[in-house]
Amino acid sequence: MKRKRVLIVVQNLPVPLDRRVWLEATTLTRSGYLVTVICPKGRGGKYGASRETIEGVEIFRYAAPPEAEGVAGYVFEFAYCWLMTAALSVRAALARGFDVVHACNPPETYFALALVYRLFGKKFLFDHHDLSPEMYLAKGGRRGGLLHRALLLLERLTFRTADVVIATNESHREIAIRRGGVDPERVFVVRSGPDLDRLRQVPPEPLLRDGCRYLVCYLGEMCPQDGVDLLLEAARVFVAEMGRRDTKFVIIGGGPALDGLRRMKTSMGLDDRVEFTGRISDHDLCRYLSVADVCVDPDPYTEWSDQSTMNKIVEYMAFGRPIVAFNLKENRFSARDAAVYAAPNDVREFASLIAMLLDDEVRRNEMGGTGRQRVVAELSWEHSRPCLLAAYGRIAGRG
Repeated sequence: MKRKRVLIVVQNLPVPLDRRVWLEATTLTRSGYLVTVICPKGRGGKYGASRETIEGVEIFRYAAPPEAEGVAGYVFEFAYCWLMTAALSVRAALARGFDVVHACNPPETYFALALVYRLFGKKFLFDHHDLSPEMYLAKGGRRGGLLHRALLLLERLTFRTADVVIATNESHREIAIRRGGVDPERVFVVRSGPDLDRLRQVPPEPLLRDGCRYLVCYLGEMCPQDGVDLLLEAARVFVAEMGRRDTKFVIIGGGPALDGLRRMKTSMGLDDRVEFTGRISDHDLCRYLSVADVCVDPDPYTEWSDQSTMNKIVEYMAFGRPIVAFNLKENRFSARDAAVYAAPNDVREFASLIAMLLDDEVRRNEMGGTGRQRVVAELSWEHSRPCLLAAYGRIAGRG
């Protein structure tokens, strides 16, 4: 029997750095699909090969565009990435071929590429990672302005073009049905659960606390809407106003806001209490999360964050770490009693909750155990695999 072939398109991060996309690609490969991925190269020399095969997944990469600034910058980035992806899709078609175009957002521009390939009998699966119109507003965009309306139009065209939609949570599914007009039977929830074979606890290394009694960890991308500036404000309150000198804050990850956040940390006098690691290996990530006393998610309240599942939350839970987060709808769905919740954007309450947990080891252990149990029972990638394969079963059955 001929193997079913899939082309996955992702613009946001290189593969395999994008954990969700990599789990999808390897799951499909192990289920008998022939998978090709097109993505940008990494910055700083990482994931820089133009073409390679990893774990049976063939990857084509193009040079990443400059970090976008302003409307013109984003328009250039979208156009450049679309054209590079279109060119590499021809190479992919000549190499392995594909029967399904699986496009991840943002942005919602690849429906146009899918329409071209529909002329050759290819199907289109839309992998709805982010709410682009809401993300634009979270970055300070104007509701009802030209760009906001353009993003809503692109989203609607993408939903209408897709044969099948996979959503990261029920909030995204509801938007696909209500705002996108998608038949509910064609929308599948595929959560971004952690792979427990990859994210494993290791023996704790107290030296990572850098001489402090406690370690607080943040993991994630650092963009303007991600709230790491609020975490620094909370750290300043914790150190300068509450007089806590017993805790090291380690902030793990990269992103366009990283350099500015490092300068902000220095200006606040936090160089001896806050460390930015940049992006690190999975091995080092496991080392930090295995010794952390508390983990944090400082995403502030916006329409985007309230309806988005933050991968970091579930990854913290996989390590049995108690969490401090702001009180957002999807945070509460994911973490439940594994987290304590500050009023949205209240950095003083956020700092106080960190202190409260650090001073209560019994509660930390109870919360961590609760979170770990929930991941194992409901939220790990093992529970998302059948949903992904069901979506592909649906697309295979559509004429």
